[in-house]
Amino acid sequence: MIINNVGYNHCHDADFFIDRPHGSGDNLLLILRTDAIFTIDGVDILVPANSFFMYKKGRPQYYRCVPSHVFANDWIHFDFEDNEEDYFLSLGLKYESFVHMDNVCFFNYCIKSIAYEAYSSNIHRSSTIKFFMFLMFNKISECNIITNFNKNDNYYEMLSTIRNKIYSHPYEKRTIDSTAHEVRMSKSNFQQLYKKYFNITFMQDLINSRIQYAQMLLLNTNLSSADVSKHCGYNYYAHFERQFRQKTGLTPFQFRNIKKSDNFHD
Repeated sequence: MIINNVGYNHCHDADFFIDRPHGSGDNLLLILRTDAIFTIDGVDILVPANSFFMYKKGRPQYYRCVPSHVFANDWIHFDFEDNEEDYFLSLGLKYESFVHMDNVCFFNYCIKSIAYEAYSSNIHRSSTIKFFMFLMFNKISECNIITNFNKNDNYYEMLSTIRNKIYSHPYEKRTIDSTAHEVRMSKSNFQQLYKKYFNITFMQDLINSRIQYAQMLLLNTNLSSADVSKHCGYNYYAHFERQFRQKTGLTPFQFRNIKKSDNFHD
């Protein structure tokens, strides 16, 4: 994840507009604090305040304030690296399609924190920024799902609790069978609904949570790779190393050395 520029709580007068026929040369993430009008393929769309909107690199960017109203937003110009864009899309998020958010203050805080890290001399700022970005993507995806499903759906509530558990406690021993039993569902129904609600299989989500946790431990502790494996719920190091390499393209040892070197030279 490469942050090119970031702005927090920017406010503009009623004559504000953006007109970039060829885009900005990177991806543009916006968190709108006010209503705004976006022109997409020649069609004007009113996007409400407290919404997420993102342009893909190379796409035209046309947006402006609502007539006689001010415009305020938070924004990040950035580039994806490696398979980061694949993860973004796997969450069911789309470019040039807004997602309304109830708790927009959380996202404002994330962007404020990214802005602080981006201009700081913190040695772990690159990994911290990446974690904030993926945290936002995960939570925006959840907001998107909530708008598409009834908030009173009992199955959704139960599976959301499970998902929160695997990301807050990735080291817990879990299988499809044990987790399906936990929510009193059949194995097949559990897997079908999990994929339906979160656009990812349970096992893929569990692996993602463990690998993200492993990355944090590798960068911020002196634990050996074998110990990191155990702390992430793996019984066998070879299994952990294989999944880690599949997700990152690196062994745990290579990841630690390369990323720490990158942070040192930032």
